[in-house]
Amino acid sequence: MSPLSGATGSQHAAILGIGGYRPSRVIPNSEVIAAIDSSDEWIQQRSGIRQRRWAAPHETVQMMSVDAARKAIDRAGISAEQIDCVIVATVSHMLQTPAVATAIAHELGTNKAAAFDISAACAGFCHGVALASDMVRGGSVGHALVIGVERLSDLTDLHDRGTAFIFADGAGAAVVGPSDEPRIGPVVWGSDGEQFDLIRQKEDWRDVVGTPDRPGTGTMPHLMMQGNPVFRWASYAMAKIGQQALDRAGVSIDDLDVFVPHQANMRIIDAMARSMKLPERVRIARDIAEQGNTSAASIPLALERMIDDGEARSGDTALLVAFGAGLAYAAQVVTVP
Repeated sequence: MSPLSGATGSQHAAILGIGGYRPSRVIPNSEVIAAIDSSDEWIQQRSGIRQRRWAAPHETVQMMSVDAARKAIDRAGISAEQIDCVIVATVSHMLQTPAVATAIAHELGTNKAAAFDISAACAGFCHGVALASDMVRGGSVGHALVIGVERLSDLTDLHDRGTAFIFADGAGAAVVGPSDEPRIGPVVWGSDGEQFDLIRQKEDWRDVVGTPDRPGTGTMPHLMMQGNPVFRWASYAMAKIGQQALDRAGVSIDDLDVFVPHQANMRIIDAMARSMKLPERVRIARDIAEQGNTSAASIPLALERMIDDGEARSGDTALLVAFGAGLAYAAQVVTVP
């Protein structure tokens, strides 16, 4: 018999509070069309985006994260000292190390919480929720804070007709804690690395800063995306992943109240809803029209807006589906806090 004692956690986990931060700068389509020889009508038809939010210099990854986290902690009804772990999903924190999560945990006033970053691009928040749920139920934490945050404007090529109008900035946070009943369903996640090149950072950092034997470009690296293949893959493959998440949670499509997909493209959102045959009464997040694609921040920001607008109510059953570079994906059913 092993002499080790096992950790004992909560039988179930739940999202206890959601918070978001939207940058102050509102960028309408009219401000991006000249550089890509486009039009407001073309952008809206292609993506559904009318405007996006870009961060001002003072709106750093850390600053936006802390603001969103404080809202989530307050809405969860706990104190920062009760946060045992901070998980930050981001691809736009510019330091390779240390993790920005450590600085966020300190600024929030946690009691030296475990803190780390994860890189799963647009699927990062759902990955973080899955990890946090398992931690709470496994007994390694009492409460975990999951943050999705991006400053994608730093990595956007304003002359790239395929991406210049898409990406945006913001932060969303969720407190995950113990529950008397299941409020976070089993995650369905994976990756399709065969299609690694469909969404990616275009330049290696060594190409940017240079090496001893060759000079660098002196510019920031940029994100690139092959739009049509991504549209075809996400519209149908992710509908199947969403259905698998419903099945694993023991929830039928008729039990669903809210659908919160990654805010990548309005056409993809509509195609997923059709493919899943969502009933008309299911409320669908469409935050992308006003916010743009904020990658890891998009799902918590979209869910927060639905809660604030009364489209999602406490106790509603919601399906979260995310996908992004890699191609990494994740989906789970949750109860709206």
